[in-house]
Amino acid sequence: MPTILSLGQESALAYWLSVAAGIGLIVYSLFTDYVYSIAKVIAFKLHLGFDIAAAIVFLLAPVLFGFDGVAGIYYPVMGLGVLMVVLLTNTNKVEIEEE
Repeated sequence: MPTILSLGQESALAYWLSVAAGIGLIVYSLFTDYVYSIAKVIAFKLHLGFDIAAAIVFLLAPVLFGFDGVAGIYYPVMGLGVLMVVLLTNTNKVEIEEE
């Protein structure tokens, strides 16, 4: 999304913060204790904690970093989206049976 929205034209920080957050999400997802990870090192609830921390940073980014324009809208919208996903996530461990 940062490339599609041309966040780099508004602010290099706005662009790279989003890219870094995306890379971080991929990395900690690969190491979270759920079915499709490559190593079950991070507890799922800790993963959700990382998501909440990222959402808070995204919500505060326009104020903290002076983002306006598209970046000023993008960050709060993404932050709210992440919070909604966390709130709607079933934290009960669901086992997928292999056949």
